[in-house]
Amino acid sequence: MPSRDDILHARILVVDDSADNVELMLEILREAGYTNVSSTMLPEQVCPMHRQHCYDLILLDLQMPGLNGFQVMKGLKEIEQGGYLPVLALTAQPSFKIAALEAGARDFISKPFDLLEVHKRIHNMLEVRLLYKELAQYSKQQQELALHDPLTGLPNRRLLEDRIATVLQHATRQQNKAAVMYLDLDGFKPINDTYGHAAGDEILKLVAQRLVSCARKEDTVARVGGDEFVIVMGNISHVSDTQEPANKLIDSVSQPYIVNGQTLQLSTSIGIGIFPDDADAVAAVIAVADAALYEAKRSGKNRSCTAQALRSQAPARPMLSTSTA
Repeated sequence: MPSRDDILHARILVVDDSADNVELMLEILREAGYTNVSSTMLPEQVCPMHRQHCYDLILLDLQMPGLNGFQVMKGLKEIEQGGYLPVLALTAQPSFKIAALEAGARDFISKPFDLLEVHKRIHNMLEVRLLYKELAQYSKQQQELALHDPLTGLPNRRLLEDRIATVLQHATRQQNKAAVMYLDLDGFKPINDTYGHAAGDEILKLVAQRLVSCARKEDTVARVGGDEFVIVMGNISHVSDTQEPANKLIDSVSQPYIVNGQTLQLSTSIGIGIFPDDADAVAAVIAVADAALYEAKRSGKNRSCTAQALRSQAPARPMLSTSTA
């Protein structure tokens, strides 16, 4: 639950076309201990101000010249996009109360003001608003955890597949290519077995940092399990465009690691699949990169192999005879 300090420091906006009403409400809020209060007598300023400051509570007069409170709420709904509309309507018209709630206001205060009612409704509104924000933030954090590897903070396989799909769509529209680079660490298991899982985890975090530093800002670096990583490169013209980045990754991973006073060393093997040359779907391009990775490890490790090179090594299929003899 929000604390009393959280509530008293919440962002509040007072909107009324009457200077006397604005001053009265500001005085009520100041005396109650609220410290972050703004005001405007121009209803057309409310939406721009809310976009900039994201108010926790908007005390909104319904009867104003030009834009009335109902029109302002319509604009606020577009900003909140289905979220919690933090409007506490101010009205002297009993018939406007239900209309205000139907328009999206969370509650209303009747004019002339009853001091006890004002304090209670403002406190209740802010408590609910701040709780709503806490829950939304918690939900966002849970979503982030569901899409990222908890050890390295990199995207996990679930998010990776979505990123690959996006890159392939862009490549199709722009009529260029994309690459999936599948990496596996050479010599990681002996380090893990000899120095323990804590050291292994530290190595994985250091490797992740090196991969991110080598990749372009627009590339995705993901951990897909164990000591396996994937890098997605968009906007390339030819398979040869992956060679220099692959060499850079291999060189970076092979540099020594200092863990608990020990100098440790390993390398990486990389398999590369190209869209649309090798495959035209997310799962398929990952699969061909994985197959190329297997060949890179089989042929000596600490190197890269493309699916194109793998195909060139495969024996040609015998032609099927159509003769009836």
